[in-house]
Amino acid sequence: MIRTSFALTLTLVALITSPRVQAQNDQLVAWPAHRPVPVLVGTDLQGNAWRLVDLRGKAVLINFWASWCAPCQTEMPSLQTLAQIYGPERLVVLAVNFKESGAIVQRLVQRTNLDLPVLLDPTGALARQWDVHVFPTTVLVAANGQVRAVVRGEVDWTSQQAAKLIEPLLAPAAK
Repeated sequence: MIRTSFALTLTLVALITSPRVQAQNDQLVAWPAHRPVPVLVGTDLQGNAWRLVDLRGKAVLINFWASWCAPCQTEMPSLQTLAQIYGPERLVVLAVNFKESGAIVQRLVQRTNLDLPVLLDPTGALARQWDVHVFPTTVLVAANGQVRAVVRGEVDWTSQQAAKLIEPLLAPAAK
């Protein structure tokens, strides 16, 4: 446990100081050990309910975004590619839309062929629970349900630096 935490800390420090990560003005912040994981319950555009607790055993990225946010729109294709690379058995990417109507979000999803689960946060309650004030913000949740870090700002989720964030979140491969 201590060895894993130490390795994660070293990875976070290396990524925070990496020129590539800083190039997009993003910020990587470790999740405080004493802070509880907020409840995440949301409904997607198809009316399906999503609960973070039901996704235990899979790594989860919770991406808070809005259609008016240019960096969010730039980042979204790499999130979709990331989800396809790892597959839904290992990694789930939830795109939580901030305070927009279902009609606006649906139009954007259709226009961009977005294939991620898109949850609606019409009042901003989910964003408040997760202390999100910057868009995009992505919360990194390990397969064991523990939140490891928060990334504020646009990231190329297909980059090697992003892979260094994702790999420690994944459940160990079955032997």
